[in-house]
Amino acid sequence: MARTEWDPETLPDLTGKTYLVTGATAGLGFFACEQLTAAGAHVLLTGRNPHKLVAAKAAVKRSTPDAAIETLLLDTSNMGSVRAAAATARARGRLDGLLLNAGVVHPPKERETVGGHELVFATNVLGHFALAGELLKPLATARGRMVWVGSMSTSIWKHVPTDPELREGYTPWRAYVQSKAATTALALEADKRLRAHGVPVQSLAAHPGYSTSGRTRGVRGVNEPTRRTRFFDNLQAPITQSKEQGAWALVRALVDPAAESGEMYGPALIARGAPRVATPARRTRRSELGADLWRSCETATHVRWPFDRARRAAS
Repeated sequence: MARTEWDPETLPDLTGKTYLVTGATAGLGFFACEQLTAAGAHVLLTGRNPHKLVAAKAAVKRSTPDAAIETLLLDTSNMGSVRAAAATARARGRLDGLLLNAGVVHPPKERETVGGHELVFATNVLGHFALAGELLKPLATARGRMVWVGSMSTSIWKHVPTDPELREGYTPWRAYVQSKAATTALALEADKRLRAHGVPVQSLAAHPGYSTSGRTRGVRGVNEPTRRTRFFDNLQAPITQSKEQGAWALVRALVDPAAESGEMYGPALIARGAPRVATPARRTRRSELGADLWRSCETATHVRWPFDRARRAAS
């Protein structure tokens, strides 16, 4: 399929494919699951709240009654939860794709830690690094793909994340943007390492533009913005889009057969629009940044990606 022919509202047939989506009980993750199941995919919808998992699964079933969807408890800020979820996912069989979407979007005003690590970095970065490593073998067996979710905000960020856990100089904005710069840099670093080890898994990045809940259709138990939220979000209509549309770039990066490892996808108009190939922020493309972050993640999570075993599993 040529890139210019991509229609985000008419995906290719995904019957027989299985995808795991993190942070899927609301927002981008939920709508990505909805789009994937509508195209015939089997989806593992994950989240950290069991009640929200039930509500999200029911909502997907309302839109696609025959959806092949399962739920899985996963808190990416908790390494024990990551390992348990990965073990369950491996036991369930085939895995064609991993959408690393979960994240803290509105960080706390003061620095908080979980398991000894800064909350935003642990949730948005460390958990996904560990999960991708734990699921590398099944992804390699299926010759699959992983997609790391970044943000357009990294393009206006002037600093290099040399202190990824923000032991000094913490602010909510810095915590969020720095974590997204890290996920993008790790996506590019993963691509390099997977290629170097001959592992048939693709690593891509994607960002959703400026997607707001107030411009998104209501979904019971999933997206129920107040009238106030809708009013203020609609004032920004020229530069925003819905969460459904924000999920388009993530889903394209995950399933477009023409997409290539190492690429990034985002909205055509940066903040909104149809999904297309995008350019990662210059600072995230620095090879030394990716290598430094990789070592930091290995140290923090005690996870080493099993490149050699993954390559053998795929042969």
